[in-house]
Amino acid sequence: MTRIFLLLLFGAAPAFAHDRTTSYSTWEIRGREARVSVRVADLDVSRFPWGADAPARLGAYLTEHLRLFAGESACPVADGPRTLSPTPGREVVEWSLRCPPDGGLRIESDLFLELAPSHLHFARIVGGPERVLSDGERVWRLGGDASTGTSLASYVVLGVEHIATGYDHLAFLLALLLIAGSLGEVARVVTGFTAAHSVTLALAVLGWVRPERTAIEALIGLSIALVAVENVWLVGERRREVPILVTGALGVLAVVAAIGVGRVPPLTLGGLALFAGSYFALLGRLSRPGALRWGLAFLFGLVHGFGFAGVLSDARLETGRLVHALLGFNVGVELGQLAVVAGVWPLLHLAMRRRVGLVEVGSAAVAGLGLFWFVTRAYG
Repeated sequence: MTRIFLLLLFGAAPAFAHDRTTSYSTWEIRGREARVSVRVADLDVSRFPWGADAPARLGAYLTEHLRLFAGESACPVADGPRTLSPTPGREVVEWSLRCPPDGGLRIESDLFLELAPSHLHFARIVGGPERVLSDGERVWRLGGDASTGTSLASYVVLGVEHIATGYDHLAFLLALLLIAGSLGEVARVVTGFTAAHSVTLALAVLGWVRPERTAIEALIGLSIALVAVENVWLVGERRREVPILVTGALGVLAVVAAIGVGRVPPLTLGGLALFAGSYFALLGRLSRPGALRWGLAFLFGLVHGFGFAGVLSDARLETGRLVHALLGFNVGVELGQLAVVAGVWPLLHLAMRRRVGLVEVGSAAVAGLGLFWFVTRAYG
Protein backbone atom coordinates (compact mmCIF):
# COMPACT_ATOMS: atom_id res chain seq x y z
CA MET A 1 0.00 0.00 0.00
CA THR A 2 2.79 2.43 0.90
CA ARG A 3 4.63 1.78 -2.36
CA ILE A 4 1.46 2.29 -4.36
CA PHE A 5 0.75 5.59 -2.64
CA LEU A 6 4.28 6.84 -3.27
CA LEU A 7 3.78 5.94 -6.91
CA LEU A 8 0.57 7.97 -6.85
CA LEU A 9 2.49 11.02 -5.69
CA PHE A 10 5.67 10.76 -7.72
CA GLY A 11 4.99 8.48 -10.66
CA ALA A 12 3.84 11.10 -13.16
CA ALA A 13 5.30 11.06 -16.64
CA PRO A 14 4.93 13.73 -19.27
CA ALA A 15 1.70 13.46 -21.24
CA PHE A 16 -0.61 15.79 -23.06
CA ALA A 17 -4.33 16.16 -22.39
CA HIS A 18 -5.43 17.21 -25.86
CA ASP A 19 -3.72 16.92 -29.24
CA ARG A 20 -6.57 18.93 -30.78
CA THR A 21 -6.06 22.70 -30.86
CA THR A 22 -8.41 25.41 -32.10
CA SER A 23 -8.35 28.86 -33.70
CA TYR A 24 -11.16 31.21 -34.68
CA SER A 25 -11.85 33.81 -37.36
CA THR A 26 -14.67 36.26 -37.97
CA TRP A 27 -15.29 37.48 -41.53
CA GLU A 28 -17.17 40.65 -42.45
CA ILE A 29 -17.71 40.43 -46.21
CA ARG A 30 -19.14 43.36 -48.18
CA GLY A 31 -19.25 42.77 -51.89
CA ARG A 32 -15.68 42.09 -52.99
CA GLU A 33 -14.07 43.39 -49.80
CA ALA A 34 -13.60 41.59 -46.52
CA ARG A 35 -12.29 42.27 -43.06
CA VAL A 36 -11.09 39.29 -41.02
CA SER A 37 -10.27 39.03 -37.32
CA VAL A 38 -8.39 35.94 -36.08
CA ARG A 39 -7.94 34.67 -32.52
CA VAL A 40 -5.22 32.13 -31.75
CA ALA A 41 -3.91 30.68 -28.48
CA ASP A 42 -0.56 31.87 -27.16
CA LEU A 43 0.32 28.25 -26.38
CA ASP A 44 -0.15 27.24 -30.03
CA VAL A 45 1.92 30.17 -31.29
CA SER A 46 4.72 29.34 -28.85
CA ARG A 47 5.29 26.02 -30.64
CA PHE A 48 6.77 27.78 -33.65
CA PRO A 49 10.53 28.47 -33.72
CA TRP A 50 9.67 32.17 -34.03
CA GLY A 51 7.07 31.99 -31.23
CA ALA A 52 9.09 34.26 -28.94
CA ASP A 53 8.91 36.95 -31.64
CA ALA A 54 5.18 36.41 -32.27
CA PRO A 55 4.06 40.08 -32.57
CA ALA A 56 6.35 40.60 -35.55
CA ARG A 57 5.80 37.24 -37.26
CA LEU A 58 2.26 36.17 -36.40
CA GLY A 59 0.45 38.52 -38.80
CA ALA A 60 2.49 37.33 -41.77
CA TYR A 61 1.91 33.69 -40.84
CA LEU A 62 -1.86 34.13 -40.52
CA THR A 63 -2.30 35.99 -43.82
CA GLU A 64 -0.28 33.29 -45.61
CA HIS A 65 -2.22 30.35 -44.15
CA LEU A 66 -5.77 31.75 -43.91
CA ARG A 67 -6.77 33.15 -47.28
CA LEU A 68 -9.79 34.34 -49.24
CA PHE A 69 -9.90 33.43 -52.93
CA ALA A 70 -11.91 34.86 -55.81
CA GLY A 71 -11.92 32.16 -58.44
CA GLU A 72 -8.31 31.04 -58.73
CA SER A 73 -6.86 34.31 -57.45
CA ALA A 74 -5.99 34.97 -53.83
CA CYS A 75 -7.47 38.24 -52.57
CA PRO A 76 -4.56 40.56 -51.67
CA VAL A 77 -4.24 42.22 -48.27
CA ALA A 78 -5.44 45.83 -48.52
CA ASP A 79 -4.79 46.89 -44.93
CA GLY A 80 -2.87 45.32 -42.05
CA PRO A 81 -2.29 42.86 -40.59
CA ARG A 82 -2.35 44.54 -37.18
CA THR A 83 -2.34 43.08 -33.68
CA LEU A 84 -5.27 44.14 -31.52
CA SER A 85 -5.48 44.18 -27.74
CA PRO A 86 -5.13 40.51 -26.81
CA THR A 87 -7.40 38.61 -24.46
CA PRO A 88 -5.72 36.53 -21.72
CA GLY A 89 -4.01 33.55 -23.34
CA ARG A 90 -4.89 34.62 -26.90
CA GLU A 91 -3.54 36.86 -29.66
CA VAL A 92 -5.94 38.78 -31.92
CA VAL A 93 -4.91 39.88 -35.43
CA GLU A 94 -7.01 41.79 -37.97
CA TRP A 95 -6.56 42.68 -41.65
CA SER A 96 -8.61 43.70 -44.70
CA LEU A 97 -8.77 42.14 -48.16
CA ARG A 98 -9.84 43.40 -51.58
CA CYS A 99 -10.84 40.70 -54.10
CA PRO A 100 -10.81 40.73 -57.92
CA PRO A 101 -14.22 41.46 -59.48
CA ASP A 102 -14.73 37.98 -60.93
CA GLY A 103 -14.89 34.48 -59.48
CA GLY A 104 -16.72 32.81 -56.62
CA LEU A 105 -15.39 33.41 -53.12
CA ARG A 106 -13.95 30.71 -50.93
CA ILE A 107 -12.04 30.60 -47.64
CA GLU A 108 -9.05 28.27 -47.34
CA SER A 109 -7.21 27.45 -44.12
CA ASP A 110 -4.18 25.34 -43.28
CA LEU A 111 -3.44 27.12 -40.00
CA PHE A 112 -1.21 25.17 -37.59
CA LEU A 113 -1.58 21.93 -39.55
CA GLU A 114 2.19 21.61 -39.88
CA LEU A 115 2.37 21.49 -36.06
CA ALA A 116 -0.95 19.85 -35.14
CA PRO A 117 -2.62 17.84 -37.93
CA SER A 118 -5.81 17.65 -35.84
CA HIS A 119 -6.10 21.45 -35.54
CA LEU A 120 -9.61 22.88 -35.98
CA HIS A 121 -10.35 26.34 -37.33
CA PHE A 122 -13.78 27.91 -36.77
CA ALA A 123 -14.52 30.43 -39.53
CA ARG A 124 -17.66 32.54 -39.00
CA ILE A 125 -19.39 34.98 -41.35
CA VAL A 126 -20.81 38.03 -39.55
CA GLY A 127 -24.60 37.63 -39.56
CA GLY A 128 -24.29 34.17 -41.10
CA PRO A 129 -23.19 30.61 -40.50
CA GLU A 130 -19.87 29.13 -39.45
CA ARG A 131 -17.77 26.29 -40.82
CA VAL A 132 -15.27 24.10 -38.99
CA LEU A 133 -12.18 23.70 -41.19
CA SER A 134 -9.64 20.94 -40.63
CA ASP A 135 -6.99 18.91 -42.42
CA GLY A 136 -9.77 16.90 -44.08
CA GLU A 137 -11.79 19.96 -45.09
CA ARG A 138 -9.65 23.02 -45.75
CA VAL A 139 -11.98 24.90 -48.11
CA TRP A 140 -15.29 26.70 -47.50
CA ARG A 141 -17.00 27.88 -50.70
CA LEU A 142 -19.21 30.92 -50.12
CA GLY A 143 -22.42 31.79 -51.91
CA GLY A 144 -25.56 29.75 -52.57
CA ASP A 145 -26.25 26.47 -50.82
CA ALA A 146 -22.54 25.76 -50.50
CA SER A 147 -22.18 28.51 -47.89
CA THR A 148 -24.26 26.70 -45.30
CA GLY A 149 -22.55 26.17 -41.99
CA THR A 150 -21.32 23.00 -40.34
CA SER A 151 -24.14 20.46 -40.10
CA LEU A 152 -25.60 18.93 -36.96
CA ALA A 153 -24.11 15.56 -37.94
CA SER A 154 -20.68 17.15 -38.32
CA TYR A 155 -20.93 18.61 -34.82
CA VAL A 156 -21.85 15.15 -33.52
CA VAL A 157 -18.68 13.79 -35.16
CA LEU A 158 -16.71 16.69 -33.67
CA GLY A 159 -17.99 15.79 -30.19
CA VAL A 160 -17.03 12.15 -30.65
CA GLU A 161 -13.54 13.12 -31.84
CA HIS A 162 -13.15 15.56 -28.94
CA ILE A 163 -13.79 12.93 -26.28
CA ALA A 164 -11.60 10.45 -28.17
CA THR A 165 -8.63 12.86 -28.01
CA GLY A 166 -9.47 14.25 -24.58
CA TYR A 167 -7.05 12.05 -22.70
CA ASP A 168 -7.65 13.76 -19.36
CA HIS A 169 -11.41 13.17 -19.59
CA LEU A 170 -10.78 9.55 -20.56
CA ALA A 171 -8.40 9.13 -17.61
CA PHE A 172 -11.12 10.44 -15.29
CA LEU A 173 -13.62 7.94 -16.69
CA LEU A 174 -11.08 5.15 -16.28
CA ALA A 175 -10.54 6.12 -12.63
CA LEU A 176 -14.29 5.98 -12.02
CA LEU A 177 -14.67 2.61 -13.75
CA LEU A 178 -11.75 0.90 -12.01
CA ILE A 179 -13.79 0.05 -8.91
CA ALA A 180 -17.27 -0.09 -10.44
CA GLY A 181 -18.37 -3.51 -9.25
CA SER A 182 -21.63 -3.85 -11.15
CA LEU A 183 -23.41 -2.60 -14.24
CA GLY A 184 -25.76 -0.63 -11.97
CA GLU A 185 -22.81 1.24 -10.43
CA VAL A 186 -21.45 2.00 -13.89
CA ALA A 187 -24.85 3.37 -14.97
CA ARG A 188 -25.11 5.62 -11.90
CA VAL A 189 -21.58 6.96 -12.28
CA VAL A 190 -21.94 7.64 -16.01
CA THR A 191 -25.35 9.28 -15.47
CA GLY A 192 -23.95 11.57 -12.78
CA PHE A 193 -20.98 12.56 -14.92
CA THR A 194 -23.13 13.08 -18.02
CA ALA A 195 -25.78 15.18 -16.26
CA ALA A 196 -23.17 17.42 -14.67
CA HIS A 197 -20.98 18.13 -17.67
CA SER A 198 -24.02 18.65 -19.90
CA VAL A 199 -25.17 21.45 -17.58
CA THR A 200 -21.85 23.29 -17.40
CA LEU A 201 -21.13 22.73 -21.09
CA ALA A 202 -24.39 24.52 -21.91
CA LEU A 203 -23.82 27.30 -19.37
CA ALA A 204 -20.35 28.04 -20.70
CA VAL A 205 -21.17 27.83 -24.41
CA LEU A 206 -24.24 30.06 -23.99
CA GLY A 207 -22.04 32.59 -22.20
CA TRP A 208 -23.91 32.54 -18.89
CA VAL A 209 -20.84 31.38 -16.92
CA ARG A 210 -17.25 32.05 -17.98
CA PRO A 211 -14.72 30.53 -15.58
CA GLU A 212 -11.00 30.99 -16.08
CA ARG A 213 -9.97 28.37 -18.61
CA THR A 214 -6.49 27.68 -17.24
CA ALA A 215 -7.92 27.13 -13.75
CA ILE A 216 -10.50 24.70 -15.12
CA GLU A 217 -7.86 22.69 -16.98
CA ALA A 218 -5.77 22.47 -13.80
CA LEU A 219 -8.79 21.37 -11.74
CA ILE A 220 -9.54 18.63 -14.28
CA GLY A 221 -6.09 17.20 -13.60
CA LEU A 222 -6.63 17.47 -9.85
CA SER A 223 -10.02 15.73 -10.08
CA ILE A 224 -8.36 12.75 -11.81
CA ALA A 225 -5.74 12.43 -9.08
CA LEU A 226 -8.28 12.70 -6.25
CA VAL A 227 -10.57 9.99 -7.67
CA ALA A 228 -7.57 7.70 -8.20
CA VAL A 229 -6.40 8.24 -4.60
CA GLU A 230 -9.90 7.39 -3.41
CA ASN A 231 -9.75 4.15 -5.41
CA VAL A 232 -6.58 3.02 -3.66
CA TRP A 233 -7.97 3.98 -0.26
CA LEU A 234 -11.24 2.10 -0.81
CA VAL A 235 -9.61 -1.18 -1.87
CA GLY A 236 -6.84 -0.95 0.72
CA GLU A 237 -6.77 -0.75 4.49
CA ARG A 238 -8.54 2.64 4.59
CA ARG A 239 -5.98 4.11 6.93
CA ARG A 240 -6.78 7.60 8.14
CA GLU A 241 -3.37 8.94 7.05
CA VAL A 242 -4.53 9.12 3.43
CA PRO A 243 -7.54 11.44 4.02
CA ILE A 244 -5.43 13.57 6.35
CA LEU A 245 -2.66 13.85 3.75
CA VAL A 246 -5.07 14.70 0.93
CA THR A 247 -7.01 17.28 2.95
CA GLY A 248 -3.81 18.82 4.32
CA ALA A 249 -2.20 19.03 0.87
CA LEU A 250 -5.26 20.81 -0.54
CA GLY A 251 -5.22 23.19 2.42
CA VAL A 252 -1.55 24.01 1.80
CA LEU A 253 -2.26 24.61 -1.89
CA ALA A 254 -5.07 27.00 -0.90
CA VAL A 255 -2.68 28.96 1.32
CA VAL A 256 -0.08 29.07 -1.45
CA ALA A 257 -2.76 30.28 -3.90
CA ALA A 258 -3.79 33.00 -1.43
CA ILE A 259 -0.33 34.54 -1.66
CA GLY A 260 -0.58 34.66 -5.43
CA VAL A 261 1.09 31.43 -6.58
CA GLY A 262 -0.71 29.33 -9.19
CA ARG A 263 -3.76 29.78 -11.38
CA VAL A 264 -6.44 28.10 -9.25
CA PRO A 265 -8.31 30.45 -6.85
CA PRO A 266 -7.62 29.86 -3.13
CA LEU A 267 -11.33 29.61 -2.30
CA THR A 268 -11.69 26.78 -4.82
CA LEU A 269 -8.80 24.83 -3.32
CA GLY A 270 -10.02 25.56 0.22
CA GLY A 271 -13.48 24.33 -0.70
CA LEU A 272 -11.98 21.16 -2.15
CA ALA A 273 -10.03 20.60 1.08
CA LEU A 274 -13.24 20.91 3.12
CA PHE A 275 -15.09 18.63 0.70
CA ALA A 276 -12.32 16.00 0.74
CA GLY A 277 -12.25 15.87 4.53
CA SER A 278 -16.03 15.54 4.77
CA TYR A 279 -16.25 13.06 1.90
CA PHE A 280 -13.63 10.67 3.30
CA ALA A 281 -15.24 10.90 6.75
CA LEU A 282 -18.60 9.94 5.25
CA LEU A 283 -17.07 7.10 3.22
CA GLY A 284 -15.60 5.63 6.39
CA ARG A 285 -19.07 5.26 7.91
CA LEU A 286 -20.72 3.50 4.97
CA SER A 287 -20.83 -0.23 4.40
CA ARG A 288 -21.23 0.37 0.65
CA PRO A 289 -19.10 3.44 -0.14
CA GLY A 290 -19.48 2.85 -3.86
CA ALA A 291 -23.00 4.22 -3.57
CA LEU A 292 -21.52 7.74 -3.27
CA ARG A 293 -19.49 7.55 -6.45
CA TRP A 294 -22.25 9.05 -8.57
CA GLY A 295 -22.10 12.18 -6.40
CA LEU A 296 -18.35 12.46 -6.87
CA ALA A 297 -18.79 11.92 -10.61
CA PHE A 298 -21.43 14.67 -10.66
CA LEU A 299 -19.31 17.17 -8.72
CA PHE A 300 -16.22 16.76 -10.87
CA GLY A 301 -18.37 16.39 -13.99
CA LEU A 302 -19.32 20.04 -13.50
CA VAL A 303 -15.65 20.94 -13.86
CA HIS A 304 -15.13 18.69 -16.89
CA GLY A 305 -18.13 20.28 -18.61
CA PHE A 306 -16.34 23.63 -18.61
CA GLY A 307 -13.38 21.84 -20.17
CA PHE A 308 -15.57 20.42 -22.95
CA ALA A 309 -16.96 23.90 -23.60
CA GLY A 310 -13.58 25.31 -24.62
CA VAL A 311 -14.04 24.20 -28.23
CA LEU A 312 -17.30 26.10 -28.77
CA SER A 313 -17.29 28.93 -26.24
CA ASP A 314 -14.69 31.00 -28.17
CA ALA A 315 -16.40 30.52 -31.55
CA ARG A 316 -18.86 33.43 -30.91
CA LEU A 317 -21.60 31.79 -32.94
CA GLU A 318 -24.93 33.41 -33.75
CA THR A 319 -27.69 32.39 -31.30
CA GLY A 320 -29.49 30.05 -33.67
CA ARG A 321 -26.27 28.38 -34.76
CA LEU A 322 -25.06 28.17 -31.16
CA VAL A 323 -27.96 25.95 -30.09
CA HIS A 324 -27.42 23.84 -33.21
CA ALA A 325 -23.70 23.43 -32.47
CA LEU A 326 -24.23 22.81 -28.75
CA LEU A 327 -26.80 20.07 -29.35
CA GLY A 328 -24.69 18.21 -31.90
CA PHE A 329 -21.43 18.56 -29.96
CA ASN A 330 -22.98 17.38 -26.67
CA VAL A 331 -24.62 14.39 -28.36
CA GLY A 332 -21.26 13.50 -29.88
CA VAL A 333 -19.49 13.74 -26.52
CA GLU A 334 -22.09 11.47 -24.94
CA LEU A 335 -21.91 8.91 -27.75
CA GLY A 336 -18.13 8.87 -27.55
CA GLN A 337 -18.22 8.52 -23.79
CA LEU A 338 -20.72 5.65 -23.91
CA ALA A 339 -18.61 3.90 -26.54
CA VAL A 340 -15.56 4.15 -24.27
CA VAL A 341 -17.48 2.81 -21.28
CA ALA A 342 -19.02 -0.03 -23.29
CA GLY A 343 -15.62 -1.05 -24.60
CA VAL A 344 -13.50 -0.58 -21.47
CA TRP A 345 -15.64 -1.64 -18.52
CA PRO A 346 -16.24 -5.29 -19.55
CA LEU A 347 -12.49 -5.71 -20.07
CA LEU A 348 -11.73 -4.14 -16.70
CA HIS A 349 -14.36 -6.28 -15.02
CA LEU A 350 -12.88 -9.44 -16.52
CA ALA A 351 -9.30 -8.43 -15.71
CA MET A 352 -10.12 -7.62 -12.10
CA ARG A 353 -11.45 -11.14 -11.61
CA ARG A 354 -8.15 -12.64 -12.69
CA ARG A 355 -5.50 -10.22 -11.53
CA VAL A 356 -4.97 -8.94 -8.01
CA GLY A 357 -3.70 -5.37 -7.77
CA LEU A 358 -5.16 -4.01 -11.02
CA VAL A 359 -7.07 -1.28 -9.19
CA GLU A 360 -4.00 -0.17 -7.27
CA VAL A 361 -1.63 -0.17 -10.24
CA GLY A 362 -4.17 1.37 -12.63
CA SER A 363 -5.12 4.05 -10.13
CA ALA A 364 -1.45 4.83 -9.48
CA ALA A 365 -0.85 5.42 -13.18
CA VAL A 366 -3.98 7.56 -13.54
CA ALA A 367 -3.13 9.58 -10.42
CA GLY A 368 0.36 10.22 -11.76
CA LEU A 369 -1.09 11.66 -14.95
CA GLY A 370 -3.62 13.75 -13.01
CA LEU A 371 -0.93 15.22 -10.77
CA PHE A 372 1.28 15.97 -13.76
CA TRP A 373 -1.55 17.79 -15.53
CA PHE A 374 -2.48 19.71 -12.40
CA VAL A 375 1.05 20.89 -11.64
CA THR A 376 1.92 21.87 -15.23
CA ARG A 377 -1.37 23.69 -15.77
CA ALA A 378 -1.57 25.42 -12.40
CA TYR A 379 2.11 26.31 -11.94
CA GLY A 380 3.81 25.73 -15.29
